[in-house]
Amino acid sequence: MAKTPSGKSPTGKNTSGRGQRDLKVKVKTARGRKLSSTRWLQRQLNDPYVRRAQAEGYRGRAAYKIMELDDKFRFLVPGARVVDLGCAPGGWAQVAIKRINALGEKQGKSIGRIIGVDLQEVEPLAGAEFHQLDFMDEGADDQVKEWLGGMADVVMSDMAAASSGHKQTDHLKIMALCEAAAYFSFDVLEQGGTFVAKVLAGGAEGDLQKLLKQKFTKVANVKPPASRSDSSEKFVIATGFRG
Repeated sequence: MAKTPSGKSPTGKNTSGRGQRDLKVKVKTARGRKLSSTRWLQRQLNDPYVRRAQAEGYRGRAAYKIMELDDKFRFLVPGARVVDLGCAPGGWAQVAIKRINALGEKQGKSIGRIIGVDLQEVEPLAGAEFHQLDFMDEGADDQVKEWLGGMADVVMSDMAAASSGHKQTDHLKIMALCEAAAYFSFDVLEQGGTFVAKVLAGGAEGDLQKLLKQKFTKVANVKPPASRSDSSEKFVIATGFRG
């Protein structure tokens, strides 16, 4: 099992001790609370990535997904200009800020920039610039390029449409969002740029794959370790934008 410099596994467990085990938290169903809500709460309380995010100050467990994707594909480099679509609550931006050197903390390295957009207001974060904007509005691409001061090197999206409870409907909704994000990336990406987005397995992702393969030199599908095993989500990473 791979370990972090602190001697912990990727899930944050200490692997150096003997006879240690994690104690699961059990949640009783309160009066008025749905069983599904109780199960969600219990899963959250027992999720090692949730605990690790709280301990390390990240705004959500999703931060580890973008970390793991970038560890493999290396698109968040110092000096990169990044657009974060559907950026709330800001976990992906937190990771990007450090890796693109947005605060200039890495001496001798280029300073990057990150613009986050979302339908809702996002709590400010040093090193990132958040805007309340629907990226599908007419002229949104030009507005983002103006804020960014040029073209982007990376467009990333962890967006998901509100769940309807119907698996196939939810799949189609998130794929439509992802396709819209892809077309947005075609308008704002620099040649050689990277597009990263969450998708749901379910059959409709084939058309997106064909589209991305026309526009990028390489397209990969990855399920990072931080993505729950019982989730149908995966991430598409398209590199080498043809322009």
